[in-house]
Amino acid sequence: MEGTKIATRDGFGEAIVELGRNNKDICVVDIDIGKSCKTGAFAKELPEQYLNVGIAEQNGPGVSAGLATAGKIPFVVTYAVFGSLRMCEQIRQEICYPKLNVKIACSHGGVTPANDGASHQSIEDMGVLRTIPNMTVVMPADYYAAKKLVAKAAEISGPVYLRFTRDAIPVIYDENQEFEIGRAVTLREGEDIAIIANGDTVRLALEAEEKLISCGIRTKVLDMHTIKPLDNEAVLDCLRKIGRIITVEDHNILNGLGSAVCEVAAEEGIGHVKRIGIQDQFGQSAPYERLLELNGITTERIVDTAKSMLK
Repeated sequence: MEGTKIATRDGFGEAIVELGRNNKDICVVDIDIGKSCKTGAFAKELPEQYLNVGIAEQNGPGVSAGLATAGKIPFVVTYAVFGSLRMCEQIRQEICYPKLNVKIACSHGGVTPANDGASHQSIEDMGVLRTIPNMTVVMPADYYAAKKLVAKAAEISGPVYLRFTRDAIPVIYDENQEFEIGRAVTLREGEDIAIIANGDTVRLALEAEEKLISCGIRTKVLDMHTIKPLDNEAVLDCLRKIGRIITVEDHNILNGLGSAVCEVAAEEGIGHVKRIGIQDQFGQSAPYERLLELNGITTERIVDTAKSMLK
């Protein structure tokens, strides 16, 4: 499927139907935006496992917590900006504190809402939720990764935050790729510099690797789809064997993937890390690619940063 682009929210929509068919304990708690979050097929096929609580974001986690205490596996579904911020207190108190088996599945992560404007561009969600104990935080890099990681989230016990894109992004993997929550996927091997990315920026890391190899720079590329628990061993391996890491994310550079990697580097006391991501600023109404450019999240910026680190 080279050249194909599919939003990761579409992968979620297909995966949740498959899960619901095979396990009647899987249910969806929708917050009245099923069309955008791709839960329409689930509602139509599995109505007894579907509940729409209306435009009541803070009610969704409470209902989901109740379902989890009764042995169900609820996926509460909304936009990332609402699922991480408006619902934050309820997630902390009602889901994470008692460590209930609730999954928060959110579309419109990062700046992929684009023309929806700054109010709907969730640039701090993963950083906020990774600070809450018992929470797992995941962002798939493409359609196939989304399908596999949603299924993996359903298998593990406890709260999971899943972040998906609104916009279509390139397909990187094939249907045979396996994933493990908390374990990075090595996409390229190299000895000169490492690029660690997640979500929609993984394709930029791969594009940068191709440009760097033409310059004789051998680059290791990791898809760090899970930022909590972070694959510390993968980061440490890059620090010890390569010593130079660039992180790339569609998220505020504060408290996201870059911060998580820097924490490992600081505790180990080795290595050099450069962060590429949202520059601690709100977005605006603009095309998705333009918003990335405005924050320096581009293939060219990654390449220039790598060359600079190697001087």
